[in-house]
Amino acid sequence: MSLEQDERVDTYGSATPTSPTMTFRRLRQHRVSEMDLQAHAPTERSSLLGHQHGSRSYTSMPATTPGTPRPFSIRQNSHNPIGSTRLRHHSRQGSFSRSFSQRLVHALGAGTGPERRGTQGTIENLAASKNSLWHDDRVWYDQFTSTDWVHDSIADAYRVKALRSRKDIRGRLAAWFDGAQGWILVAIIGIITAFLAYCVNVTESTLFDWKQGYCTTAWYQSRKECCNGASICDEWLHWSRVIRTDRLDSTGTQFLAFCLGVIVLAMASCCFTLMTKTVIPSAISLSTLDENLGAEVARSHRGDEDEEDRKRSPSPGTKFNESLERPPMVYYSAAGSGVAEVKVINSGFVLHGYLGLRTLIIKTLGLILSVASGLSLGKEGPYVHIATCIGNIACRLFSKYNHNDGKRREVLSAAAASGVAVAFGAPIGGVLFSLEEVSYYFPPKTLFRTFFCCIAAALSLKFLNPYGTNKIVLFEVRYLTDWKFFEMIAFIFTGALGGVLGALFIKASRIWARTFRRIPVIKKYPLFEVFLVALITGILSFWNRYTKLPVTELLFELASPCDTFTDSGDGLCPTREHTPEVLKVLVVAFIIKAGLTVITFGIKVPAGIYVPSMVVGGLLGRIIGHLVQLFALRFAGSGLFGSCDPAGPPGSCVVPGVYAMVAAGATMTGVTRLTVTLAVILFELTGSLDHVLPFSLGILVSKWTADAIEPLSIYDLLTDMNSYPFLDNKVRPIFTSELGDITPRIRKERIIDISDSPLVSAAELREKQQYLHMAGELDGGLPILREGVLVGLIPAPDLEFALDKLENENNTLCLMSTQVGWAAGREHGDEDEGDEDPTDFTPYIDPAPVALDVHSPMDLVYECFVKLGLRHICVLRDGHYAGLVHKKAFVKYIKELEEKQH
Repeated sequence: MSLEQDERVDTYGSATPTSPTMTFRRLRQHRVSEMDLQAHAPTERSSLLGHQHGSRSYTSMPATTPGTPRPFSIRQNSHNPIGSTRLRHHSRQGSFSRSFSQRLVHALGAGTGPERRGTQGTIENLAASKNSLWHDDRVWYDQFTSTDWVHDSIADAYRVKALRSRKDIRGRLAAWFDGAQGWILVAIIGIITAFLAYCVNVTESTLFDWKQGYCTTAWYQSRKECCNGASICDEWLHWSRVIRTDRLDSTGTQFLAFCLGVIVLAMASCCFTLMTKTVIPSAISLSTLDENLGAEVARSHRGDEDEEDRKRSPSPGTKFNESLERPPMVYYSAAGSGVAEVKVINSGFVLHGYLGLRTLIIKTLGLILSVASGLSLGKEGPYVHIATCIGNIACRLFSKYNHNDGKRREVLSAAAASGVAVAFGAPIGGVLFSLEEVSYYFPPKTLFRTFFCCIAAALSLKFLNPYGTNKIVLFEVRYLTDWKFFEMIAFIFTGALGGVLGALFIKASRIWARTFRRIPVIKKYPLFEVFLVALITGILSFWNRYTKLPVTELLFELASPCDTFTDSGDGLCPTREHTPEVLKVLVVAFIIKAGLTVITFGIKVPAGIYVPSMVVGGLLGRIIGHLVQLFALRFAGSGLFGSCDPAGPPGSCVVPGVYAMVAAGATMTGVTRLTVTLAVILFELTGSLDHVLPFSLGILVSKWTADAIEPLSIYDLLTDMNSYPFLDNKVRPIFTSELGDITPRIRKERIIDISDSPLVSAAELREKQQYLHMAGELDGGLPILREGVLVGLIPAPDLEFALDKLENENNTLCLMSTQVGWAAGREHGDEDEGDEDPTDFTPYIDPAPVALDVHSPMDLVYECFVKLGLRHICVLRDGHYAGLVHKKAFVKYIKELEEKQH
């Protein structure tokens, strides 16, 4: 056997964790923990994961599933030179060498009392143990688990410390390149995001116009490019002229072609989206997730229970049996806007399948088709998701971000901002969007890099020129007439109506999801729902000019000032006599567009809500603007309206387009609860400093009004109905309890007691680890106690990784002690790497877990979870261990508290 083959056998043994990148692996016999749960009666010792996909017990997703981020099987060493790795040897030879025996004696002595060891030796070993904790990166984050922000931050600090310890030229160059990686990365993300946005904009405009005809000179051109902006030209051929028939007139032919185009494009987009279907057995997640807002969330009626009942909680076996009764979780990573999921992922929640390459490609193609179909949806929200996918994939270029989830999320925040920058042509608005909406952790360095990323995206989009106007904004509006003081009341009223409209949209979306989408046929066949929505959209939109237009063009027309007035009163610039007729058309368009937006939101196609909500608000604002215009002209002589000439053009007195923009921003605020971000976006769209005050005033009033009617934004609604364990860092409930009130009682299955000996049976550890999986705590932890005192904690993923390296669990004792410096010998070369003992679990133990007293106020617990990003908090009573509170349990407690308060 060659040296390479020997190394493969030693490195990738029978218990080595699987990796999607591994090309050679020796098959091993399945453990009992990996057997199919369907064939055995589940007990508290039964394995929860790995029974359906034939994968390892802790891998909940198959390797083919698109994911964030991909696992890496070779664990890094922070104390080695940056970028260097070493392979673990799993040979059992030399396990009990002389150095190991000496340390074992010290460990056994530590368990019988502090007098057995010298004070100086204790301090040295504690220091060495503390250093060894972060020398190896822990196992990757599994599906539906939360990021350990503290671990990632400390791991990066050790990496930087090791990097800067080198004072030679190569070390300085490596440090400089390490600092430049972030800037290079965000520049790449901005450029690629702009390029994809260009492709989407150019392609969807052509496909949208194909529903009415095609260009005879260049079939790939849109109508605007084919006719050079003219409304009528001979080069553009309508389908009524291509399909000549005596049974239908030209209007009927165009109507059928339009409806057919809407249905075909929408269903094609849905077919692409359904390709990203991901099914997770309910036994794995122990929660309900349903992308279409129709989630059957089983609310626990625990309001009447006392605190003792809460602390007892159902056993993991009971929870597991209950989970088997629920249907498996199904979600489509390319559906919807994805902003809610990006927000949850940035908060530290791992959701595989949302930021992978497959999702990026399918969502981009599906977005082109869905927008081109003419459905009442936008592409701005999906741009955020697409840009975040680009950011996640680009992180793989540098191990600094690829192997550190905390650092990765800083890049994802910048990437999400670039999505808004290319969507609206508003780089500053993109930065504020990331800060206000999607980011959970936003340090000053990230702020500057986010700004740089948005500028790179905006400059790239300017160079590509997707709109053919040498502009990067969706549309450019310039108001030459300043607003009058008397319009202040109208602006406030418009803002209030926009807030009401946004809040009612959220309520209507909730009702629609809980009624129509829970019909068995609709729930089982998402494509059928898309067909119905597309059919209704085609039938209702064709007969009204304003519902037939693309949403961006319609918003541009609604916001544009009037410079020409025709006697016929056509268009949105009517004379005083024709204004009532235009108002009737706008009211019909408003009703149709509002209804279509409600039924469209949540279908299985890539769809955003930003511009559709602005269009609905813009229609309402234009109606209000014309009414104020008529009112001002009617009472022009009263002196309240300044120099308003009733004989002059109507636009010289009141500009209805301003009201359209105010109402558009107010409605979008009511839906998304964005404030400063939206005010800046509106300013960047119009470029009018004079009208920043009306925009801001409408947004302020809208936010207050919408909060009074509906406290949740549309993304909060998605998060709640999809049961994401998202801990909101912007809204803190009123706590009236303390930490001990939510601390479950101590179970022997949830602790590791080393009072008698630091040697613990591997079989016993496997039972405890499976117990956590049965409880759904894939990212839980087992506290280590000595005489009832908390001396450490080992995370469940790390414990499983360590156990899977053992060749014979039934006859193995594992060494677990936080009082001995196990890594000291390795650092100084006293022990060969090949003699590393797999039964030594100490490097995986956290010797200083965060612990609070049972009487700690709940506000302190909230701050620890939010500000530190902890996954669990240990609870102490009089210095002794009293329990452990997981982040998901705390989130559930907050949700129940909010339900009681409302």
